[in-house]
Amino acid sequence: MKVWISKLALTKGIYEAEVAVSESGYVSETSTWGFGGRLGRDAHETREAAVAAAEQMRLKKIASLKKQLTKLEAMKF
Repeated sequence: MKVWISKLALTKGIYEAEVAVSESGYVSETSTWGFGGRLGRDAHETREAAVAAAEQMRLKKIASLKKQLTKLEAMKF
């Protein structure tokens, strides 16, 4: 089955792969990255779904970094 993998979107980008999907929804791909994850969370049946998941990951990371920056700016030595 062809899927788009978004698990590593913030570091390696979204990539397309041929994978085997188990009955429980676990995806395994060994030829490229050695990826293992869940269909719908880490891998998606459409590129649009993968892009949407990556966008959510990006926004969550930005919020985390802003929070970290605020804490660092508030530090006094």
